[in-house]
Amino acid sequence: MSGGKPTLTAIAREANVAVSTVSKVLNGHTDVSPSTRRTIERLLAERGYQRPRGARRTGRRTDLIDLVINELDSVWGLSILTGVEEVAEEAGLSLVVSSVHNRQSLTRRWLESLLARGSEGAILVLSELTDQQRADLKRRNLPFVVVDGVSQPPPEIPSIGATNFAGGYAATEHLIQLGHRRIAVIGGPEQLQCTRARVAGHRAALETAGLAADRQLIRHSSFQHDGGLRSAEALLALADPPTAIFACSDSQATGVYEALRRRGLSVPREVSVVGFDDLNFAQWTAPPLTTVRQPLHQMGVAAARTLLRLVNGERLESTRIELATELVTRESTAPPSR
Repeated sequence: MSGGKPTLTAIAREANVAVSTVSKVLNGHTDVSPSTRRTIERLLAERGYQRPRGARRTGRRTDLIDLVINELDSVWGLSILTGVEEVAEEAGLSLVVSSVHNRQSLTRRWLESLLARGSEGAILVLSELTDQQRADLKRRNLPFVVVDGVSQPPPEIPSIGATNFAGGYAATEHLIQLGHRRIAVIGGPEQLQCTRARVAGHRAALETAGLAADRQLIRHSSFQHDGGLRSAEALLALADPPTAIFACSDSQATGVYEALRRRGLSVPREVSVVGFDDLNFAQWTAPPLTTVRQPLHQMGVAAARTLLRLVNGERLESTRIELATELVTRESTAPPSR
């Protein structure tokens, strides 16, 4: 198959099946053997077959949209999902959810399955969307929206995020106003755009207050409990430990709490703690967690509404939407005792 756009006939010939069999796979019919379906889906993906745009606008419209997300077993992911579900239900669309756990094999399988479903479009909540994946989606003429991606996507790709820099700034400014001067930050993975923005906001708040950023007080880990625990243990082992810790996720903050508990230190009397996200458990920690509220549900809503506009052929005024963060002050922060 060389030159020009791949056709169903050419795909069928290469798979050694009838054209009707390829058509069945494209339209989600179940009367195709699993091995044949896998072969056809692989060829459709490898050859870059594009379903004609008109097929989405006629009576053959599937009324399906896809949400592909790294981790669905977290409050963070579920909060975005509920926002997407809300809009899909209002629009009378069915939602297909795929959790890929950062595994490229699962991401490839989702892309192949998407061809068979004839999805109207996709919302991608991935740590990383590769150039090849973006090219595959574009080649198939599939509308898609990126939520909180690993890096700022090219301007032509619609994306939804939050004001991470402002959130990081507000968290650290709050601690400075309480009188803290040795303020540590635990960021997420360094390659993530949201991590870089939150840590940059932290450093900017220190600079505005005339405080030097101590490299020893900047740590990076996963956004999970264990990452916060390990990072906090290293910070507390310093000769001059911090009096306050800004964790770039609420899950990290619970790890910080555990590290302090193991050392017999209390929050906030001896160390103040600030999180990020305002997940539903933040108000139930002991003490309740001061944190930066990230509008995760609203980000899901915005992503779904943006996708529907693309599916309907509407022009976007802006391809980048950033929703405001907000500092929520609770009982985990107080003036330093030393």
